[in-house]
Amino acid sequence: MTHFLKAWILAIGLILTPTALSAQEALPAAPVVDPAAASDAESADVPAATEAPASGLDPALYTPMKPTPGIGMPVDGNIDFQEQFSPTGETAHWINNAILAPMMIGVSMLVLFLLFWVVIRFRRGANPEPSKTTHNTFIEIIWTVIPVLILVVIAVPSISLLARQFEPAPEDALTVKVTGYQWYWGYSYPDNGDFEIISNMMSEEDAAARGEPHQLAADNRMVIPVGKPVKLLITAADVIHSFAIPSAWFKLDAVPGRINEKVLQIDREGVYYGQCSELCGARHSFMPITVEVLSEEKFNNWVRANGGTVKGDAEEPAAEVTETAATETTTEIAAADAVAATN
Repeated sequence: MTHFLKAWILAIGLILTPTALSAQEALPAAPVVDPAAASDAESADVPAATEAPASGLDPALYTPMKPTPGIGMPVDGNIDFQEQFSPTGETAHWINNAILAPMMIGVSMLVLFLLFWVVIRFRRGANPEPSKTTHNTFIEIIWTVIPVLILVVIAVPSISLLARQFEPAPEDALTVKVTGYQWYWGYSYPDNGDFEIISNMMSEEDAAARGEPHQLAADNRMVIPVGKPVKLLITAADVIHSFAIPSAWFKLDAVPGRINEKVLQIDREGVYYGQCSELCGARHSFMPITVEVLSEEKFNNWVRANGGTVKGDAEEPAAEVTETAATETTTEIAAADAVAATN
């Protein structure tokens, strides 16, 4: 009976195979996903870096900063995390190097010592009559209490770090909306006129011209002020992406139909690189993240260069209008008083 069912299933599969193949042939051709070809197509519309600033903005207001080698980017042969430039990153790096790594090394060495001691001390030649001990209360207490203490030592700073990473941003924090697309990033600045920056990976030639690492450099960067908390609202337009900047100890998923919030603060000016860290499709590995951290003055100039507004700039005209209106009102009142006195 089993062979009979298998034969029928195989026959049905053979019958349906030509239909499935013809249906696939009827589908529209898939888009080309060859990274080299796609990079060439993208760079075809972008002016060469030697002809104009890669950002396409007024160089009097903004010129892309050159990255510092080894800062904000991977380093060949490095076995540690990237150097950290955010408060949470510095704490996490300290926890790893001062607590976790020594514990791992200590436990590994202890287990290795016990293994060698048991092999030598309790080998057949040294113990022709094996011990028949089945329980040892003292040892059982030790191997229960010590792991509990180790976990407590790890848990206290780890839970504190986890809580700090999800503290809400202060009310005056700059807000940046990050949107993941297939396969590039968009950065919107609702506090500065709600303009959006579209960021694509640069070709190898353009990245070399700007002195940036290939497959990490983006034509347009997300720019934020140095040393100030930035509230990132992270979402996606199509599939799940993940916004990650290793040197700032920052990673948060971008989910379609949902906005995830987290604070980013980087305490040193420079260029910091990251990548999408969630498998999102054919060009997942070609949507880098480039964050440029500038002084507040330079950040404001960058906002103006993109057609955005700065709070100080928006308040000055309003103050002038108010002062002018007050002057006109005073003049009108004075004229009315003069007319009344004449009558």
